[in-house]
Amino acid sequence: MYYKLIRNNSSSPASNKNSKAVTGKLYRVSHYYNKRTGLMVERLHYICDTLENADYLIPALIYRITVTQSPKFKRLLPLINQVPGRSGIRVHRGTLPEHSKGCILVSPHCEQTLTARWLSEQTAKEETRLEICNNINFYRS
Repeated sequence: MYYKLIRNNSSSPASNKNSKAVTGKLYRVSHYYNKRTGLMVERLHYICDTLENADYLIPALIYRITVTQSPKFKRLLPLINQVPGRSGIRVHRGTLPEHSKGCILVSPHCEQTLTARWLSEQTAKEETRLEICNNINFYRS
């Protein structure tokens, strides 16, 4: 499946001078009763689809990512740092919005790919950032 961005929001945080440091973006594309679906893109390449619980959405901002051992899941997982008023927000696998209370859900394969990629950047002392964008229109072809 191919997705093409057809409208760019010029007032997004990406338009500021720190946008060069952003390595990943999560575009929230659709809103349903209890869930938000989206696309994870890294350096202009599609990575995977995402799912979030609509009742626990984190604000659309730029976040620093670190990979640490999760006490709950007992494995290395990406941790989203400095979420306003929250802690322990991670990117992990899941298929239903009920599997999350603020975390970003991805497929098991994508979880492994993102964890390995972001861990290698962390090991190389590069800063990994994830920008979350709302209200982006995509068109499928």
